[in-house]
Amino acid sequence: MTSIAKTRMRGFTLIEILVALAIFSLMTVMLFGGFIAISNQVDWSRARAARLQQIQTAMLYLGRDFSQLQPRPVRSELGDFKEAALSADARNIYLATLTRGGWSNPAGIPRSTLQRVAYQLEDRQLVRLDWPVLDRLSGTEPRRTEILDDVDEVIIRFLDAQLEWHENWPPLGSDDAVAAWLRPLAVEISIALPDLGRITRLLEIRGG
Repeated sequence: MTSIAKTRMRGFTLIEILVALAIFSLMTVMLFGGFIAISNQVDWSRARAARLQQIQTAMLYLGRDFSQLQPRPVRSELGDFKEAALSADARNIYLATLTRGGWSNPAGIPRSTLQRVAYQLEDRQLVRLDWPVLDRLSGTEPRRTEILDDVDEVIIRFLDAQLEWHENWPPLGSDDAVAAWLRPLAVEISIALPDLGRITRLLEIRGG
């Protein structure tokens, strides 16, 4: 047997085995890193989709409530008006409080289709509140629904009949005889988010 044949029968040398192991280890690290990157991308995509869905739901709530604004002030237990059909004041804890129509009643419960709702920014969460009755007693508690997380700012403006914008409603100086029933022509809702910037929606008010 020649020396060349003997060399071929020896198999792999130690250096060849070490090189092969190094290449295999490198490929394993690269494949594992790629898997982690793909997994992170999938997680990011899911989180972004959930975030966009939450924003869409919040805008749906706001659009539905304001577009169905009704000229129905809230009465106190004594029967006098204590809050306008639409009320917004920067000094109030609520961004806006309003009476909306179209309150669905699939169970056929004997109640009005009008509903009193409010919006509040609390601990960077946009919260929707609704009451079971319009002319409620002082101790009636609202139901709270957290509709949007991680909110920097919410600004709501109202367009009056003179085409002027107001952040308070009824506008300052409004006639007390009609202020409680007064509705704007349009509502502009602007929400500032740290991840997506500012989102603005303009809503026309029917009959405003």
